[in-house]
Amino acid sequence: MQARQDVSGGAHVLELTMAAVSAAEEGATAGMLMADAPSEAGAVLRVGRDKSVCRLSTPDDWLFVSRVHLEFLCGSDGNWQLTWLRGSQPDPSSEVRLTVGEYAQPLAYGGTVPLPRGGSGEVIVQDRTAPRSVNVGFYHEV
Repeated sequence: MQARQDVSGGAHVLELTMAAVSAAEEGATAGMLMADAPSEAGAVLRVGRDKSVCRLSTPDDWLFVSRVHLEFLCGSDGNWQLTWLRGSQPDPSSEVRLTVGEYAQPLAYGGTVPLPRGGSGEVIVQDRTAPRSVNVGFYHEV
């Protein structure tokens, strides 16, 4: 197995993979999108419908996802945090859950939670009105 070339100058990396899943496609392999960023202060990865600012973007008609829904931000200590950004609506039309191993927690609308250093897990954005979700896996390489 060939080692991956580290183009970030030895810095650690946060890798994201995203799949959009709807009941109509259950069982079918949803297209996977990937993004990564070095674990450097101020590095950011966003997930949402706005392709101009989001590295991972969902279908335009998936209105349960905000223009910019999730933000992964690296702090000055090299640790990452996840924020569910508030959208234009006072009440969100989705729910967001963070799962790390056996542990799952809901994320509050507008809330921020630290990601485990060197850990992996999944963030699920679930539509409240239809059986569809956006599943974002993360892996913090240290």
